[in-house]
Amino acid sequence: MALQTINPTTTASWAKLREHFELIQNTTMQEMFQQDPDRAEKFGIKWNDFLLDYSKNRISTKTMSLLLDLASELDLKNAIKDYFAGEPINKTENRAVLHTALRAQKTDVINVDGTNIVPAVYEVKDKIKAFSHQVISGNQKGYTHKAFTDVVNIGIGGSDLGPAMAVEALGYYRNHLNIHFVSNIDGDHVHEIIKKIHPETTLFVLVSKTFTTQETLTNAQTIKKWFLQTAKQEDVAKHFVAVSTNIPKTTEFGIHPDNVFPMWDWVGGRFSLWSAVGLSVSLAVGYKNFEDLLRGANEMDTHFKTTDLDQNMPVILALLSIWYNNFFGAQTEAIIPYTQYLQKLAPYLQQGIMESNGKSVGRDCKTVNYQTGTIIWGEPGTNAQHAFFQLLHQGTKLIPSDFIGFKTPLYGNTEHHDKLMANFFAQTQALMQGKAAEQVQAECQQQGMTAEEIKFITAFKTFQGNKPTNALLIEKLTPKTLGALLALYEHKIFVQGIIWNIFSFDQWGVELGKQLANTILEEITTQKVSAQDSSTTALLKYYLNK
Repeated sequence: MALQTINPTTTASWAKLREHFELIQNTTMQEMFQQDPDRAEKFGIKWNDFLLDYSKNRISTKTMSLLLDLASELDLKNAIKDYFAGEPINKTENRAVLHTALRAQKTDVINVDGTNIVPAVYEVKDKIKAFSHQVISGNQKGYTHKAFTDVVNIGIGGSDLGPAMAVEALGYYRNHLNIHFVSNIDGDHVHEIIKKIHPETTLFVLVSKTFTTQETLTNAQTIKKWFLQTAKQEDVAKHFVAVSTNIPKTTEFGIHPDNVFPMWDWVGGRFSLWSAVGLSVSLAVGYKNFEDLLRGANEMDTHFKTTDLDQNMPVILALLSIWYNNFFGAQTEAIIPYTQYLQKLAPYLQQGIMESNGKSVGRDCKTVNYQTGTIIWGEPGTNAQHAFFQLLHQGTKLIPSDFIGFKTPLYGNTEHHDKLMANFFAQTQALMQGKAAEQVQAECQQQGMTAEEIKFITAFKTFQGNKPTNALLIEKLTPKTLGALLALYEHKIFVQGIIWNIFSFDQWGVELGKQLANTILEEITTQKVSAQDSSTTALLKYYLNK
């Protein structure tokens, strides 16, 4: 089945939302909470170890009803079925979108071209499990018969952002192996990593589906050259493994075919953490924890697939995002996790969300006449509070924000954690409530300020409030809850793409720059600058000292 190709702005539901927006846009959340003290009950979802409180949004029950009507009119339920069934919904590449199959139950049946792919997925998982155990236990050794102490993941994009984020996020569960990541083609990056490792005790994981990615192969060749300064060519097979589909190329590099972990074309790079791309994660935290990561994602998959839309966390988050993006004109969203472990979550979600839904052509092949995609950014709290929260509170831009917090600290330090979470709750409250001029004036009077001083300072200390936030409160940061959290945002991406009538699972926009870079690299290498645009020509000549 093919996804529908309906411009959402032509639907009856969109028209009703537009009318409703005109009526509600100036109503404040402060007024809404005064009128309905039970908002948190109405606008909250409890699921497993998760609580989503979306009551601090500029919505009413009518708003949510109309947004859900929009989802229904655009046939979201059937789209979800096609998504999980392996229909080729990535139409521009004629592929299924089945990262969900990577965390499916062993007894599930998911057919692609008439073949159940689940057994093949579990074969790779068994291979990851066995390899991880061999390396972590010290049974697998390097060319001088020493156990591995370090692992270097060489990849870029989804082959780097996902594993790097997950290894950082699960730092509490790490074993003795030191995990490093090389991604940028900037030579300084790879040389800084080389300074930290020893060839005798380092395992290298090359992650490239086609084994043709320029950045990854350049870094791999640089590392291999460094490695061969002390080792022999035959030793490469003992220290290098690959996640790839290109056996001839990996073999040519020196990697033994038994040490190549396969991928599939129905897994997009930015959703590939759950595949063998997650090998570095399994090495860092052990296969059991990696499996728990997959299990948590699978539980969120089940929630998304089976739960009514009005109690469905990914659906609700996606609809709220559309409400702000397409009706209020908000262009960005902040992701603010209140744990240092998730400091790489925002960059990870930047790729997932912006590469997926940064599209301007609809599924009907027509240029869209409405906003798609959102700009994602953020940092962990409380660091973020001392950086960009001033703009959230008193800036001129409307920036909906997701606050992600955990009830239980991993090291049991309740003194720190209580202060951390006090800030979590206080910031969402402050963004909603603001601070009235009367309160400012009363505080200034208590401080003994003169009437003239109070008159001057009041406007600067007044907070409008009415700034929307979602609060996601999770019991504890574990591999399982991390998996569920990441899957939650993956499904949010899917829902947005369906409603915006775009293809979320291709990324043609990244190709043009790559093509031009190859042409320009040849000009740099030959020192012959052809007729480019005047700016590029001038830059090249300056770079080449011509």
